Amino acid sequence: MQMGQWAEQQALKLAERQGFSLVQANYHSRFGEIDLIVQRGQELLFIEVKARSKTAYAQASETVSIHKQRKMLKTALYFLNEQPGFQQYFCRFDVICFDFYQRFAKSLQHDFSNFTYDLQWIENAFTFDQEFINL
Repeated sequence: MQMGQWAEQQALKLAERQGFSLVQANYHSRFGEIDLIVQRGQELLFIEVKARSKTAYAQASETVSIHKQRKMLKTALYFLNEQPGFQQYFCRFDVICFDFYQRFAKSLQHDFSNFTYDLQWIENAFTFDQEFINL
C-alpha cells in the first residue's frame, strides 16, 4: 500500500478509537477533495490527512496551504448542501499528520507501520468563519 492510503487508513482508525464513525472517505466535489468525513453524535469532522518523509523543507502540517484550506471549506459546504441532515451538526476541520523519519518514495509499497514516525492531530486547524473564504 502507498503512503497516502496507509495514512488515511491509520487516521480513520484513530478517529474510530475516539468514537467517530466514517461518513465518507475521499469525498469529491468540483471544488476539491476531503480525505475523511467522520461523525460522533452531533459533531462532524472534515479531516485532511498528510504523510511525508522527513525532509528539510517542511513538516506534513506545514503543507496544508491556504489554497487547500479554501478548497476543503468549499467542498465541506457542498457536502452539507448535498446532505442537509448534517447541516445542524457542529463542524470541525482537523488535520492528521504523519511525519516519517525515513526518506522513501511515496509510490513505494510498504507496511508503513514498521517505520518510525511522528503523529500530530491538529483539532480545529481552520474554521468556516475565517476571513479568507470567498464563496
